[in-house]
Amino acid sequence: MQPKDIALRLLDGRDTNINDYQGKLWLVVNTASKCGFTPQYEELEALWREFGDQGLVVLGFPCNQFMSQEPGEAGDIAQFCSLNYGVSFPMFTKTEVNGPNTHPLFSWLKDKAPGVMGSRAVKWNFTKFLVSPDGQVKRYAPRTAPSRLKGAITQWLPGG
Repeated sequence: MQPKDIALRLLDGRDTNINDYQGKLWLVVNTASKCGFTPQYEELEALWREFGDQGLVVLGFPCNQFMSQEPGEAGDIAQFCSLNYGVSFPMFTKTEVNGPNTHPLFSWLKDKAPGVMGSRAVKWNFTKFLVSPDGQVKRYAPRTAPSRLKGAITQWLPGG
């Protein structure tokens, strides 16, 4: 089962909940605007546009925990993503993915899909978690291009 009742806040300040995305295929990504992997926003947006109507939701979580590569405030992040990559998928406020203030969603993701050699920590920006509607989770490394996830996405889409 996918996690329930986890509070989220969108970049525009609206409160929401992970429950709003139940029954969909999630692609959860910790993002950053000043990272070598930042151009992945383009492929993430392409996946959202291609598969969103079929049940995929891309969920972007800006994170400043890796060499301070997400220094901006919510408005700065939203503007950067929109102007440079046309991001239209849900983006949330800055989120901690490691340490004592790890967001509950990332705690759940890391428990469900440990990294290399059982490591729980998210190693860098643009780590990707693909979560099926029934709660299966696959973790992908930051250097894995989002377009390489198409096979897994089509397999796990409702009716796939």
